[in-house]
Amino acid sequence: MGDFPRTTVGGRSTSRMLIGSNWFLGFSHCTAAKDAFLHEHFADHRRIADIIEVFFRAGVDTLIANISHDLFYHAVLEAQERTGVEAIVISTPGLPTTKRTALDGFDMDAVKPILDLEAERGAAFCMPHTSTTDLMVDKCSREVRQMAEVCAAIRERGMIPGLSTHLPETIIYADETGLDVATYVCIYNLMGFLMPLEVDWTQHIIHAAQKPVLTIKPLAAGQVRPLQGLTFAWNTLRDQDMVAVGCMTPREAAEVIELSLDILSHRTSQLELQVTRSKATVMA
Repeated sequence: MGDFPRTTVGGRSTSRMLIGSNWFLGFSHCTAAKDAFLHEHFADHRRIADIIEVFFRAGVDTLIANISHDLFYHAVLEAQERTGVEAIVISTPGLPTTKRTALDGFDMDAVKPILDLEAERGAAFCMPHTSTTDLMVDKCSREVRQMAEVCAAIRERGMIPGLSTHLPETIIYADETGLDVATYVCIYNLMGFLMPLEVDWTQHIIHAAQKPVLTIKPLAAGQVRPLQGLTFAWNTLRDQDMVAVGCMTPREAAEVIELSLDILSHRTSQLELQVTRSKATVMA
């Protein structure tokens, strides 16, 4: 098995690269047609397991997804069985909200069964999804409302709490208020894709964070090539921060792993280049 660089989050060792899951679950951030293709392509959990297996064998044992999704859950089980590697699952469940949740708090009777399933399926970390978290972010009072009770319930079930967010302010407010979280999700890529603040401002917030930051969409959902996107990510983050990368094939997984190791070691990549007829004049 490989030995990819690691960090420590909430007292738990994790790989610095994470296995992303948007492709697996049909979220392309591109077109409905591409979403449909992804749903069809990954309808069999074994295809997802083929990709996860490559990461596991390289020492990338940490994943981010919603483990309550049956397709992904069975893919993880399959990959664990093939490799003997125990997955470190960072799960991002959505929690039910209403127009009153930010004022009155979560309906914990509805939340607790969701958290129970997260724990039952082996989530090491539980980070309420951006679709929940960002509704609770109050820019006026500079706090993430009503999340302390949820974090406590996560802890009670033996999981480490964090926040999945698309708002960089979440990191600042959680730190300022001492919210019991061990990490945060933050969108970060050189293109600024889906980022609500400029790239330099987002980097500043990440570097000032009191906890390790889990960055997502380093390749801007496929709009940035791996060399550019990963070189930027690995060279502008702190040593404790993480990068989640999604892939569509086992060979893509092998490439982003090798490329990342080369970047982190300051080596020139020896990955095979793609060849087209127009490159005939520059080939030996």
